[in-house]
Amino acid sequence: MNAADAYRARVEAVAAQQARLAASAEGPSWDRMAASFRLDPRREMDRNLAALAEFVEPDDVVVDVGGGAGRVCLPLALSCREVVNVDPSPGMCEQFAASAQEAGITNARAVCAGWEEAEGVSGDVVLAFNVTYFVADIVPFVEKLAAAARRRVVIGAWSVPPPNRDAAIFEVMTGEPQELYPGHTELLPVLWEMGILPDIRVLPEPFTGRAGGGPTREETIEATIAQVRPLDREAARERLEAAFDTLFVETPRGFRPAQRRDSREMLITWEVSPL
Repeated sequence: MNAADAYRARVEAVAAQQARLAASAEGPSWDRMAASFRLDPRREMDRNLAALAEFVEPDDVVVDVGGGAGRVCLPLALSCREVVNVDPSPGMCEQFAASAQEAGITNARAVCAGWEEAEGVSGDVVLAFNVTYFVADIVPFVEKLAAAARRRVVIGAWSVPPPNRDAAIFEVMTGEPQELYPGHTELLPVLWEMGILPDIRVLPEPFTGRAGGGPTREETIEATIAQVRPLDREAARERLEAAFDTLFVETPRGFRPAQRRDSREMLITWEVSPL
């Protein structure tokens, strides 16, 4: 089994487990969560975003594959010619457009399509942040990133993929270990097999995404059940309540998972060869 086959196997194992446990019975969640993925495009850049911005020049067109509500690419639009967000979620594209309009950004547009289906999209810099974890056919996906880029590809990934961060909670709720999405340790061998030797930069800011808890014990339980969406919700609730003091710690801002591993964002990037 080569690296690409191993990568596909990981993605397919996650999908099979979710289907068996009915974790996806309510349908894709990106549209429902789209509003929570928005950030002010005119916020002060943190050090991670500033590191990415170093690759972008004023006359660049930046393509953001799976750019969602524009948390990454809309701030870049303030210092480049145009940003193009390619995302299959209508909810995310709506939030992207609304965020751009509210921030007075006119050089940003969305293409509401999956990357594999999108046609005629190219840019000087092509980004894919927090997307590769979910892509089974990783080789053609990466090949299309490189083909669409006139100068550089940048893949952004966390050292612990966000959907893997609460594996201990998943196991308690469902009664079995969570199948884990592939991360950088699986992606890099694929790139090497493709003849791509990327630069890898580990960024300084820690993961600050969805907290996964709540201000009260009951709200934390409800939020966790809604996130995992187990088939047997009542059994999951009983297990979660019984193990709550082990799984969560109380902080001044509410409860948070106790067994999360530290995670750092990485830029996996390379220059493409001109045609």
